[in-house]
Amino acid sequence: MALASLEAVTEVLEELRARLHEAASGLRSGDAEPDLTLALIEDCARLASEAAAAVDTQVRAALEPLPDLPGQLPLPASP
Repeated sequence: MALASLEAVTEVLEELRARLHEAASGLRSGDAEPDLTLALIEDCARLASEAAAAVDTQVRAALEPLPDLPGQLPLPASP
């Protein structure tokens, strides 16, 4: 299950990376009108925020302890 979750996050991040790269290429071209340039900058910021949120969600999920399931015995504490 963790591998499937990791693959899903990787796909989301790859898509965001491609979109961010495309927007950055548009900015580097220098041919865009000021309004388009501002829109591209805003798009880059939004895409970076989406990527950060996706990573944060997966990190939190990986760090949260698993719930106790009925019938499970606790593991002994390390000495």
